[in-house]
Amino acid sequence: MSIQVTRHRIVATTDASGNFTGFTQGAVNGKVEQVSYIPDGATPLDTNSDLDITGEVTGLVVANHDNIGTAAFTRAYRQATHNADGSAALYAAAGTPVNDKVAIAGERLKLVIAQGGNTKSGTFDIIVSD
Repeated sequence: MSIQVTRHRIVATTDASGNFTGFTQGAVNGKVEQVSYIPDGATPLDTNSDLDITGEVTGLVVANHDNIGTAAFTRAYRQATHNADGSAALYAAAGTPVNDKVAIAGERLKLVIAQGGNTKSGTFDIIVSD
């Protein structure tokens, strides 16, 4: 069985207020494996830039990252998992929460940058597996 992996790229350039909102091209289906930021060589986003990636329809949070800095990065964002009764799943009683990849089904991902600086740029690659 092979796993299909898809790259969804969003190129972001902030407005004069330092904000940007963009979307993946078409619906995303699968689990978000990682998010990479590639700063523009001449005008990277400001150090205190805040990044949010959510489902366009559901608002499901994929990434919430404050003060991303000016250097390239790759992150594997995760969400907490739960037991059938709704309680947090833990590795052991009172232990570390169990986390898993964020699953997206049939909606675009929305990328929002705040405090990014006046007309600053960067590229975001969102890697999704089926």
